[in-house]
This record gives sequence, C-alpha cells and structure tokens, in this order.
Amino acid sequence: MNRLEYKQFYRRNLPHYQPVNAKLFVTFRLAGTLPFDVINKLKQEKESHAANLVKIENLEKRKDAEYLFQKRLFAKYDKYLDSAKTGPVFLKQESIAEIVYESILFRNAKFYDLDAFCIMPNHVHLVFQPLTEGCEIFSISKIMHSLKRYTSREANKILARTGQFWQHENYDHVVRDEDELTRIIQYILYNPAKAGYVENWKDWKWIYCRF
Repeated sequence: MNRLEYKQFYRRNLPHYQPVNAKLFVTFRLAGTLPFDVINKLKQEKESHAANLVKIENLEKRKDAEYLFQKRLFAKYDKYLDSAKTGPVFLKQESIAEIVYESILFRNAKFYDLDAFCIMPNHVHLVFQPLTEGCEIFSISKIMHSLKRYTSREANKILARTGQFWQHENYDHVVRDEDELTRIIQYILYNPAKAGYVENWKDWKWIYCRF
C-alpha cells in the first residue's frame, strides 16, 4: 500500500487515527526544535502510560484514559515548543511565514475544509476536515506531505540552505465534538499571546479562523 493512501489507523513513533469525516487537530514543527532529552522524557512517559493502559480491562475506560493522557502529553509537548530557548525559529521570518500561511489557505477546499490555524516561530497548529478525492478520503499523510514538501523547498530557497526543514512526523488528534472544537480553536488563537509574543491575540499576523 502507498504510504500516502488513506488508512484509518497507523503508527510510527506516534499513533495516527483518522476516522471517516473526522475533524483533525494537527501540530507540526520545524526539524530540530526539541532537544533529545525532552523527546526521550516524553517517550518514556508514553511508554509508561502504555504499560498501565493495558491493565484497564474496560474498553471504554481504557479509551477515555488514553484520550486524557494524549491531551496532557500534547500540552507538555506544546509548552516545550513555546518556551524553547534553542533550535530553529525560521517561521519568525516574515517571508517564510507568508509562504506557509498562503500554502495552508491554498489547500483549503482542495484537500480539506479549514477551520483555523496559527503559525508560531517553530511550529504550526492546524484544524481541518479532510475532503474526498473520488471515492478516497485525503489522508493526513498525503495532506501533510504536500504541504511540507512545497513549503520546505521554498523556505530553503530563501534561507539558502539544504536539508530537512520540517520534522517528519506530526502530532494529530481527532476532535471529538463541537465543544472540543471550540476549545481547540480558542487554544490556537490565544497561543501567541499565551507564549508572550503579543498582548492581544488579534495582533498576531499569522492566524486564521473561518468563524
């Protein structure tokens, strides 16, 4: 099977779950933005949780425990990105942020229905619902491969560099319901102010919300 074809579930370092007609909250970051000790710490937490998870016999309780853990893990992951003192911050450069901004909008109504996104100095938050291509759903892999391939090529031209621009794997999460969608969009919009880049979220140039 082509690695970009739709699969409801697959696992690399992280699990990726894409139910039919689901809205997805996706975070992707620049390569080299998290030090190895942070990555290892998060990995150890995940492995410890997985070992405890299998002890829960009730499937619904196990599912809820996994959901809550993933939320807590993401909060730590994003906090590390927002407070990073080392690593690349190429998205601070206006010309590069503009490429990513326009590329995300360009794919709206072609690959996905876009709800919101925010471009931070070293990562991007994105909420969308994948569209269908013929009888097939656009997979997370295909959407992100297209977006990352183009933006990395154009950004590297500006930076006069070669090599990996984006981290290969994304952090993606299924949006359960409208209440959660509202909370996620609020989180995305307020992220720049919370991280201290602006006082008012409306002053951050690199955000979008269709509502």
